Amino acid sequence: MSDNELTYPIYSPASVIGLFSNALKLPATVNLIYLKGKYSYGGGKAYGNYYYDYLYSEGDNTSIGVRISSLMRSTIINNEIYTLKGFIEKSIKNSSIELRFVVDEIIQQEEKAISEEELLRYELIQKKLEKGSKDLETVIRDKILKNEEIKIANIYGHNAIVQKDFKEGLDVSQTFFHISEYTCNITSSTSILSKLSEITALDYDIVALVRGGGDRQSLEAFNDLKLSEIFIGLNTVTITAIGHTVDETLLDKLADRRFHLPHDYGAGLHSIIEKLSHEKSNSRALLIEEVKKDMAKQFLEQVTTLEKQLKNKNDEFTEAQKAFKEQAENQNKAFTDQLKLRNEEVEKLKKDLSEKHGEQLKMLSEQLAKKNDEFQKFQEASAKQAQDVQKNFQDQQKLRQEEMDQYKKEIASLHEKNIQSAVNEKTATLHAKLETYQKENIQLQQELNTHKPNYTKQIIFIILAFIAGIIIAKIL
Repeated sequence: MSDNELTYPIYSPASVIGLFSNALKLPATVNLIYLKGKYSYGGGKAYGNYYYDYLYSEGDNTSIGVRISSLMRSTIINNEIYTLKGFIEKSIKNSSIELRFVVDEIIQQEEKAISEEELLRYELIQKKLEKGSKDLETVIRDKILKNEEIKIANIYGHNAIVQKDFKEGLDVSQTFFHISEYTCNITSSTSILSKLSEITALDYDIVALVRGGGDRQSLEAFNDLKLSEIFIGLNTVTITAIGHTVDETLLDKLADRRFHLPHDYGAGLHSIIEKLSHEKSNSRALLIEEVKKDMAKQFLEQVTTLEKQLKNKNDEFTEAQKAFKEQAENQNKAFTDQLKLRNEEVEKLKKDLSEKHGEQLKMLSEQLAKKNDEFQKFQEASAKQAQDVQKNFQDQQKLRQEEMDQYKKEIASLHEKNIQSAVNEKTATLHAKLETYQKENIQLQQELNTHKPNYTKQIIFIILAFIAGIIIAKIL
């Protein structure tokens, strides 16, 4: 590596995240701070005697993770507002730095106030109680006795298929009713309001909101205050059958009659028709008297029941407020005592940590100095060893080069000798053959002189002489 070449440090992804994590030392991460928000349970299990939950801002859905001991968590009520004391810790998760609030102390639980929306709902229920409910059976009975058609307006959602369930429940009693079907966006309070405004002018005896199942979030339209106020102002019998057997919406509470499912709605009408058909076989006067008694009795029972429920709710609310105030005072006192005790423990812990930190720092400094000396000696020994190895390598390389040059000279000399020996051997053989051919040529010449010419032998001789000449030319 040349002296002018630049060098630069190389980091791994883990080392970069570690450097930034250690660099984030803000006052909020080294000091105790106070956080206030809505506490929300996380997982249901504790890990290492700690729970991992969430604390949400009161104004939005922003949250931060919370780590809290099992003992303190047992005093927390889910979805209540708390002021907590603790510190921020950092952890590396999925190549990112995550912040978590570690609870050291529960400072205060905020008293839950009644919202303006809840008060408006309570006023609507009171208004419905004062107005009273229309009895479905009485309306149907009056219409049948007067031989008048019972007009029903059922409001469904777009592309709904629950009409079949309603008709199956109504069964053969469909002939007693004139049923009109309307559709709208059943999850939108605005759409339902628009459809109710359209229906109001058509003089229906019964208006029903009919819907199949769905998630709880889609029920929010039936808790709308404006829709509820218009709903209780209708002059017709109001019915809800919105497909939930557990959840009770505000419209369910304000309706004159509530059915859990569309099939129950149809079956309820069918049951009323069957009952009236049976009663119709008795005398007309007795039937009218019985109707009056039933109406008065049902109305009185409904009013009495609603008054009792309202009184019980008021009593429960008063008792809950009283108990909450007592609990808040006790908790404030307990929190004050715990805060004093914790402060004393923290001061003592700080003192112990300071002494231990000084001793550990001194020990680590001595160990670091010793390790630096050992590393310096090791570097010097390594550098000397590297120089010796380099020198030995250069000497061995020079010796090998000299041996290679000597081998090349010997191989060249041997090759030249081998070629000369092979040439001499071939030359001697050819000379011997040439002498033999010359002797034969002389003999043949003598025979030619003494005998007639033998052309065959002459041709053979010429061929042999030609071959010998070629061989000699190639050798030379």
